[in-house]
Amino acid sequence: MTERREQIYEGKAKRLYTTDDPDLLIQFFKDDATAFNAQKRGTILEKGIVNNKVSERIFRHLAEHGIPTHMVERISDREMLVKRLKIFPIEVIVRNVAAGSLTKNLGIPEGTELDPPVLEFCYKNDALGDPQINESHIRAMKLATDAQIGRIKELALRINALLRPFFAERGMILVDFKLEFGDHGGDVVLGDEICPDTCRLWDARTREKMDKDRFRRDLGKVEEAYQEVCRRVCEEARV
Repeated sequence: MTERREQIYEGKAKRLYTTDDPDLLIQFFKDDATAFNAQKRGTILEKGIVNNKVSERIFRHLAEHGIPTHMVERISDREMLVKRLKIFPIEVIVRNVAAGSLTKNLGIPEGTELDPPVLEFCYKNDALGDPQINESHIRAMKLATDAQIGRIKELALRINALLRPFFAERGMILVDFKLEFGDHGGDVVLGDEICPDTCRLWDARTREKMDKDRFRRDLGKVEEAYQEVCRRVCEEARV
């Protein structure tokens, strides 16, 4: 049994702890909810439990198809044992359907299909509001090498190609989602989490929102939406 030791990080949704193995960390999932760069704060009951379970199922699916992830195993309702990564300070966003900031910034109507998918980068910096950047910025700021950028893009698009049918088989549209990657022994590895906090998910039949947009927009039934995503993700495909 891996022993949890010192807390080394606390973010908006998770805490990280060292363990008795220097290469492994424990990732703890919180119920805290934030939006608009933490200008809006609240709590979503059992969000941490849902996000841990959903992330485990998705990481397992990706690993079965050759995607390197930081997950070792889920060790409790709120804890996941993960490999220690040197996280790139870059958020990678993959968009399949126009929503959120894309509609606001470019005037593309919400719900417009994007073909091919749109790939975006943001600089992970809360003080600056996580501004959007491009590959030239990444090179100039030395956030990642050219080889790492290429690998991140390759993995992000492969993950999208795997997750779109995964969610479709469970009656959901993967509108867009955020990824984070890190270096582990010279390899680019998927980290963080993939869950209703980091994905926009719509019901395929009704197009009802099933993600953190319900919290952002005060749509109500937030906990119910998260629980329904968890139920669909963790059961076998329905259609």
